[in-house]
Amino acid sequence: MRAVAVKRHHRAAPFILMFVLLAGLTMAASFAQPSPAEAATATADDIGEGQKLFAANCATCHGLGAQGQDGVAPSLIGVGAAAVDFQVGTGRMPMQASGPQAIAKDVQFNDQQISQLAAYVASLGPGPSVPDAEAVDPARGDPAQGMALFRTNCAMCHGSVGGGGALSQGKYAPPLWQTTPTHIYEAMLVGPQSMPVFNESNITPEDKRDMIAFLAEQRDGAAGGLALGTIGPVAEGLWAWLLGMGLIVGFTVWIGVRSS
Repeated sequence: MRAVAVKRHHRAAPFILMFVLLAGLTMAASFAQPSPAEAATATADDIGEGQKLFAANCATCHGLGAQGQDGVAPSLIGVGAAAVDFQVGTGRMPMQASGPQAIAKDVQFNDQQISQLAAYVASLGPGPSVPDAEAVDPARGDPAQGMALFRTNCAMCHGSVGGGGALSQGKYAPPLWQTTPTHIYEAMLVGPQSMPVFNESNITPEDKRDMIAFLAEQRDGAAGGLALGTIGPVAEGLWAWLLGMGLIVGFTVWIGVRSS
């Protein structure tokens, strides 16, 4: 019995046990960590085709290895597929001309080419992936909760209902009514232009979907009334009051002139 007890309490036993526990935790973390959505679908052929597209259309500014150039274009290593899908999918990249910020324009690539470019950039370093359809589905969100979140985090630049607004130094926050739910989600993930990054820690995926649901309702004209900033009865009531008072003052002046 003494020999068995000595073997069970060998000096190396605590170290072996600690090693086994650390190895188990490492394996569990690797399985629990979410992988980018494109990692399961992007093939070596996609990455290769994306590299060719990048060399032909993006390397002039970003460099052949996407390392960027000082004063010309930033490095794309680690920006992830979401940044590429947003910038190229909205036509902001490739840029037509340098300026305070990239302007959205007609998209120059098809969906397959955009996916291939995103796959190549994602292969250079880990970064935010393109969200799936469920994550950006407005029907699954809560517009009321999204309104509170949007007006707390976004309204100071994009306006209370996502109509956009001017910023300093020639920059601006674009209107969001025609922006797709996927691109809205990606913009929050990567923070393009002057926009801050809202990662999954400070605004959860569910909160992002709620904000998308709120913006979708503004796109559908749920605020009602004329297009006076899509604010609805408040703006329309102000204009009615101004016009009505103007007519009354003008009519009063006309009567005074006629009577004199």
